[in-house]
Amino acid sequence: MLIRSRSPHDLTESDTTPEALYWNRRTVVAGMLAAGLVPQAVGAVQAAEVNSPLPRLAGKRTRTLDEEWTSYDSVTHYNNFYEFGTGKEDPAERAGTLRTRPWTVRIDGLVAKPQTIDIDRLTKLFPLEERIYRLRCVEGWSMVIPWTGLPLAKLLALAEPLGSAKFVAFETLRDPRQMPGQRSPVLQWPYVEGVRLDEAMHPLTLLALGLYGRVLPNQNGAPVRLVVPWKYGFKSIKSIVRIRLTDRQPPTSWNLSAPNEYGFYSNVNPEVDHPRWSQARERRIGDWLPRKTLPYNGYGEEVAALYRGMNLRRYF
Repeated sequence: MLIRSRSPHDLTESDTTPEALYWNRRTVVAGMLAAGLVPQAVGAVQAAEVNSPLPRLAGKRTRTLDEEWTSYDSVTHYNNFYEFGTGKEDPAERAGTLRTRPWTVRIDGLVAKPQTIDIDRLTKLFPLEERIYRLRCVEGWSMVIPWTGLPLAKLLALAEPLGSAKFVAFETLRDPRQMPGQRSPVLQWPYVEGVRLDEAMHPLTLLALGLYGRVLPNQNGAPVRLVVPWKYGFKSIKSIVRIRLTDRQPPTSWNLSAPNEYGFYSNVNPEVDHPRWSQARERRIGDWLPRKTLPYNGYGEEVAALYRGMNLRRYF
């Protein structure tokens, strides 16, 4: 009999923060100040900082993290989305041209049931989850973000992967009219990404539809993006239109652009430096002091077994 041990990050339904607490930070913190409980509780009520006109996107909280969340303003105004420009502020300034409805995702390749799914159908097919993840970018900055979405494994199961499938390839929308950054040759378009099938099926791997209890802003990859928390930030393909299962390692945009700098696996490994900078330290957005980078971004206990026996310097 298989007995599943509960991760220290996993929550049960009884652990879920009540909505009134979730959205009323100032009232709660005032009471906790008097009781001396603020250090333990601030992270649980960070979402009150959200100032967004976007609709709420409810999800049952299934994973937490005892770290302070990055501000919503930083997450939505300091990010990479080269389809809208190479500057960190470009996506927030230019992504208003993206039309996210109607939107479909095609799942094909080595599957028994290829299909095209309307993005709005996903919320009817699967219960959404809220998960708080830390995400470290290859450039050395990191954030803590509450994502709302569904495990990628559930979506792939609909298409019934064949036994010959070994990898999962992703593709972003290609439309220079909506995505002006695609008029530049800075990358080969459309943007593509890939992971091994076992990485895609891992319980941590999420298809995100929202953040901070709201639907995804355009600049953060609306309407659907990939979140693999133990990978560098560039394993986070946005505005996905196609998911294809294959028996061969698929190309990835950054590996095509600079193969000596960006490998296929992109695991967070503080012992393997980027050719132009060290990976041993990182800076959390909002903090001045750097902190030590954790192997696999701190998720080693859950994912290190995926790479047992691999030369992680060669397969970087």
